[in-house]
This record gives sequence, C-alpha cells and structure tokens, in this order.
Amino acid sequence: MHDRRIRAAEGGFGGCVWRDRAVNTTWDPAAYLAFDDHRARPFHDLVARVTAVAPRRVVDLGCGPGNLTALLAARWPGAVVEAIDSSAEMVDAARARGIDARRSDVVDWTPAPDTDVVVTNAVLQWVPQHRELLPRWLAALPRGAELAMQVPGNFGAPSHTLVRDLAAESGLVLRGEGSVAEPAEYAELLAATGAAVDVWEITYLHPLTGPDPVLEWIGSTALRPVRDALDDEAYASFRAELAPRLRTAYPARPDGTTWFPFRRIFAVARVR
Repeated sequence: MHDRRIRAAEGGFGGCVWRDRAVNTTWDPAAYLAFDDHRARPFHDLVARVTAVAPRRVVDLGCGPGNLTALLAARWPGAVVEAIDSSAEMVDAARARGIDARRSDVVDWTPAPDTDVVVTNAVLQWVPQHRELLPRWLAALPRGAELAMQVPGNFGAPSHTLVRDLAAESGLVLRGEGSVAEPAEYAELLAATGAAVDVWEITYLHPLTGPDPVLEWIGSTALRPVRDALDDEAYASFRAELAPRLRTAYPARPDGTTWFPFRRIFAVARVR
C-alpha cells in the first residue's frame, strides 16, 4: 500500500488511535441520514420495549441529528426531552429540527432526579468505558425508570474487519470486537444492579442499492475516524482500495441489490 499522510488530532475517544494519540471523530448529519430508513429500524425496535406511560423526563444520549429524538417527544408529549451529543455538527442539525439539544459527552452525563426514560441508540460502541457507566446510571435513576440501549454487534463482519486490516497498513488502530459486549455479558452486567433486564439481538438484512452501497453506508459511521486521520488525497486512496474488497465480500445481485447483514444488540433495564 502507498504511504498515507495522516493528520494528528487531539483529544476524544473517537475510536482511531495513531501513535498513542486519540483522534476525535467528526460527523456529517446529511451523510448519516442517507440510510435513515434502515438505521431507524433498530431504534423503533428498541423503544417498543420501553413500557413507560407518562415519564417526567426522557433523555436521548447521543441524539445525532435529532430525527429520532423527535419521535420520543411525540410519544411522550408531557415529558421534558433532554438531548445530548458530543458532535457539534449533530447538535446543530438537531436544533434545526426544533430539538433543544446540547453538546456534551455521555461520559460526563448524570441523570436528573426526575429522569424516567434513558435511550442510547448506536452510541455506546464509541465509549470504551460504557460498561462502567451503565451500572452507574442505573444506580442514579429513580425506581421504575428504564434505560434502553442498542449497539451494533457486527465488529467481526467484513464491513469492519476489512477496514481495520486496511487501516493497519497506514498505522491506524481502529475499534475492534471488544468495543461492545455480547448479549449475555450485558444481561449479567445490568442484572447485577438489581434491575429487571430484557436483552436480545437482531440481525437485519438490509437491501441496499446503488454503486458501492456498503462503502457508502460505513462512510458515514465506521470510516469517520479514518476520514479524520487522513488527508483528502490519502482518504480517497483508502476508499479506492477498500471498495473492491467490500464488493467481493458483499456482491451485488443481478437486479443490483446488495444484501447487507447487520447484527444489533439491545437491552432494556428497569430499576426496581
């Protein structure tokens, strides 16, 4: 592989490390929403298991562009909806939708006394210490409160392993399979707090269309740390080398559809 020019960045836990330096991940709300119909399905499946009827405060930890936060406000119109995200771009996009979002890292968040529902959807995989945070949050929530979480469980899939292999040739170390736990580990972790726990997993088979659809999908998520670490020319070269590998792993059908299996891990814990 050609030598790639790497931009060093300070701070953050975005998931990409080069020479022991963490690289902050920036987000493009428009690119993230390109597959909104597919990305929203796990959110709907998650909140469908939340039983709260009239929560006082509902928190969206990692609200992204706010499109799904708006659904929480619609379901519980009498609740105060608290939305936070570490990305300035995502917070701006959420505010443009009328969401009162603020910029903050989930590691710094603590529940207000009236917090009855906490939703964190496709966020905690970016937070290495989330296994420590979950019991802490539950301990601070009132009786009857519910914490609902969803994380991707596909770090061992070609969409991620191929990226890690190619990134390693540039000296980039990306998040691996240890970024999230298996369902049984989450079940034990949450049950140890005394909460009533519901844990499950779903593998979605997304029918994607268009040229290099898997590359386009991960371009707005898994590739963000790589994009931040490489200059424009190097990133274009990285994508050009990655594209044929992904096409081999996820071949298009004769009708142009590409099946993209995507495993997700869910948990809802209710404080007793």
